[in-house]
Amino acid sequence: MSSSSKTITNYLSLVKFSHTIFALPFAIIGYFLAITFTHAPFDIKLFALVILCMVFARSSAMAFNRYIDRKYDEKNSRTVIREIPAGVIKPGNALAFVIISSLLFVATTYFINSLCFYLSPIALALILGYSLTKRFTALCHLILGVGLSLAPIGAYLAVTGKFDWLPLFFSFAVLFWVSGFDIIYALQDEEFDKSQNLKSIPVWLGKKGALMLSNLLHIVSASFIIYAGFYAHFNFWYWIGAFLFVGLLIYQHSIVKPNDLSKVNLAFATTNGIASVLFAIFVLINLALLK
Repeated sequence: MSSSSKTITNYLSLVKFSHTIFALPFAIIGYFLAITFTHAPFDIKLFALVILCMVFARSSAMAFNRYIDRKYDEKNSRTVIREIPAGVIKPGNALAFVIISSLLFVATTYFINSLCFYLSPIALALILGYSLTKRFTALCHLILGVGLSLAPIGAYLAVTGKFDWLPLFFSFAVLFWVSGFDIIYALQDEEFDKSQNLKSIPVWLGKKGALMLSNLLHIVSASFIIYAGFYAHFNFWYWIGAFLFVGLLIYQHSIVKPNDLSKVNLAFATTNGIASVLFAIFVLINLALLK
């Protein structure tokens, strides 16, 4: 592998590019909701700009998280292999990557519409600020959820330039879905976070309480998915997707127990990634049939 290819691979690993699969399908849903219900034409350039916004925003947020948490990552046996503590990427280079990605995000919104451009600093502050919240509040998981929940409503705004209830229902679903599975992911670091005086739901409520709250948040997320289906009078294709999404939420809670965290990565990454993609596929089929 050439040095340039290795560098690209390292930065893709730094931002966990594969995890883009969580929110990106919901951004695509937001875009196609807009063109379906407003009868706007499909614009490949605008669609590409929406995707780029997602990639740049998430990349800046993830790289900032790795940069700001680098001292903690050095002390945590689970995270010491990450690119910055391992010396693969220098902290200054990671920070430069954050700045470049953030500027590209704002610049991309400029070519979408004025509303998205004016809201971009607020969105950027929110997604970057998440990394700091674990230092003072256990509700940091909800802040992350809010950040990713911008995907469907942001894509909708890119097309329409106005807010609407239907994409907001999907945003609320993403908010509670992401918050719930981030709590599951944080179970791995409960003892470490306690030792470093970091805040999280597992630190606050313990493993059992955290899993109960995660379950509750996922019930709320599923409720928004179901309500959106009735609100928009979607057909059975949507309900197939909703059934699969909710079923995978149930599945991830069935494999993670307070006394057995061996399947946390399966629940966090694999299950949620599959849930997001499958749900988006069936929503898009439904929207295509509405035209």
